[in-house]
Amino acid sequence: MLLRVRVALPDRPGSLGQVARTLGVAGADIVQVVVLERLGGRAIDDFTVVWPGGAGVERLRAGLGAMPGVRVDGIWRAIGAPVAGAFDAELLTQIAANPNEGLATLVDTVPALLAADWAMAIRVPADWAVRSGSSVGVEVRQGVDDVLALGALRHKPVTPPVLYASWRAPQQLRLPEVTPLRARAMTGVDGTRYAVAPFGRSGLVLVVARSADAELPVAAFHATEVDRVAQLVRAAAVIVGDRLDTAKAPAPRTAVGERSSEEPASAV
Repeated sequence: MLLRVRVALPDRPGSLGQVARTLGVAGADIVQVVVLERLGGRAIDDFTVVWPGGAGVERLRAGLGAMPGVRVDGIWRAIGAPVAGAFDAELLTQIAANPNEGLATLVDTVPALLAADWAMAIRVPADWAVRSGSSVGVEVRQGVDDVLALGALRHKPVTPPVLYASWRAPQQLRLPEVTPLRARAMTGVDGTRYAVAPFGRSGLVLVVARSADAELPVAAFHATEVDRVAQLVRAAAVIVGDRLDTAKAPAPRTAVGERSSEEPASAV
C-alpha cells in the first residue's frame, strides 16, 4: 500500500539522506519526496512510500523517531503519489474548457492533488454559525491549525447545503464551523483534517479532508497546501464566474456523495 509520511528534520546536508536510509531499512520503498517548508534551520518533507500490505507502521515510526532532531508529523494512507504543482495549470485549463462543469471538475480533482480522501463544495449562510449554535461552546486553540471542539454545541448543528461532493465523501457528515470565510486548516473532534477555502462569492466554500484513522496519525494540512487550495479556488471562481451564484444543491438523496441511478450528477 501507499503511505504518505510527513517528517520534520534538521535542514542540513545529509539529513534527507539519513531519513531516506531509515525508511529503506524499515522496509519502505520511496516513490516521491516533496519539500513543504524550509525555515529556521528546519525542513518539513513529505515522503510517499510503498509499504508492505498488512505490515504495521510501528517499525517505521520507531526508526524515524530514534533519529536525533527528527519528528514524525503524520503517516496516512494515500491513493496515489501527490500530483506536482504543475498539474494545477492543467486542472484550470480543464475548467476553462468546460466552465459549466467547473465546480465538479475542481471538487473531483483536488483530493488527488493533496493526498486527501475527499472534497465537497458547500454554500455557507452568513448566519450559519449563529443558527447552528457553533458559536457557543466552541474551543479554538491557535497552533498548527484550528482545533474546533464541536461536542459542546448547545444546539443541533445545521449542515450547509452540499452543492457537489466527490465520490469518497462520507455518508454521514458533521462539518466543523467554517466561518469566518478564510482559507485555513482545521481539525474536527473526530480527528478529521480539513482545509477550507472560500470562493469569495455567494458563501461558496471548498472543503478538502483527510479522514481520521484509528491506526495512523493523519497530518494536518500544511500552510503551503492551504495556500495551494486557496489559489486554485480563486482561479476557478474567476473562470466559472456567475455560474457560482446560481449553483444549487442537488435533489435530496440518502447519503452525501451517493446519487440514485435516476439522478444526474450535480455541477455548475
